[in-house]
Amino acid sequence: MKSRFDTCFERLIGHEGGYVNHKNDPGGETNFGISKRSYPQEDIKGMTLERAKQIYKRDFWDKAKCGRLPKGVDFDVFDTAVNSGVLRATIFLQRAAGVIADGVIGPKTLEAVNSTPDAVIQARFNGERLSFMADLPTWPTFGRGWARRVAENLKGIGQ
Repeated sequence: MKSRFDTCFERLIGHEGGYVNHKNDPGGETNFGISKRSYPQEDIKGMTLERAKQIYKRDFWDKAKCGRLPKGVDFDVFDTAVNSGVLRATIFLQRAAGVIADGVIGPKTLEAVNSTPDAVIQARFNGERLSFMADLPTWPTFGRGWARRVAENLKGIGQ
């Protein structure tokens, strides 16, 4: 049986795709969503899917405590941590749960998340995420793709 991380990783890779080196992307050269800017020591062009998976587990899934979140919420937080950083994903989650947004997923955040219906957390979370993205200076270039990404996440609420 697949772990929840494996399931979420497979879904995430559907968003991230393969190798790109877009001139307007501040992350620069990227493969499987892993950017040269964030991982200068990595061979981005030669990145394997297995290596990307190791990085995602260690630096995003585990750091954002996705394994302690409800199904669905875990993916939204993971996807956002990859796309916008663990801190920002944590803050969006805390805002969605109605707790102080201090950037640390601790007992109070987990309690608030688990005592609020998952669909409510997911809807609020994705609203926070989309508002943030729409204010980015790179929205004119990447906004359409980002909006589709959030729309796909919203379609999955309650499933």
